[in-house]
Amino acid sequence: MSEPLRRCVVNFFGRPAGEITESDSGYCFSYYHSYLASEDAAPISVTLPLREEPFETKTLHPFFDGLIPEGWSLDIVVKNWKLDPRDRMGLLMACCKNCIGAASIEVKP
Repeated sequence: MSEPLRRCVVNFFGRPAGEITESDSGYCFSYYHSYLASEDAAPISVTLPLREEPFETKTLHPFFDGLIPEGWSLDIVVKNWKLDPRDRMGLLMACCKNCIGAASIEVKP
């Protein structure tokens, strides 16, 4: 995978579980070693089981894409924040800081 352009921390039940990065070659999600080593580590999704190896994809992984609003909610976000609806990482970063559910996204500088 090439050098990351953007990166975010993925929190699970309020705890940093891993990191998602976007690069020219696609997306990569990796669990933090400290998270994997903890006794109460749980996968953030059935499709993202606990493992040391990163999950690399050309498009945003469906689990993360599913956190992004849809329909009229997405229309409001795109219009008010002037975001490109095709910029899935940008939408994830802007809209998913306080998601309903166990996972949330924290923008990392």
